[in-house]
Amino acid sequence: MTELGLFLAKKSVNRSDVARKTGISKTRLSELSNNKRTKLRADELYLIALAIDVNPCEILNEVCKHLKIEKGG
Repeated sequence: MTELGLFLAKKSVNRSDVARKTGISKTRLSELSNNKRTKLRADELYLIALAIDVNPCEILNEVCKHLKIEKGG
């Protein structure tokens, strides 16, 4: 499961409801939630946040928490 999938599960989000509100297909939501190689687009993140009534930054922080800037140079 992806970080987005874990986030949605933790929030008990109904994916069918999100699909209906956002226009993102249930298949695409499933891919975003289960396939770590599937890339989440910024517009999708924003629409999902609006649909589940959370700040988009909350999803972004969760989905990208593994990213770090390398020190040195």
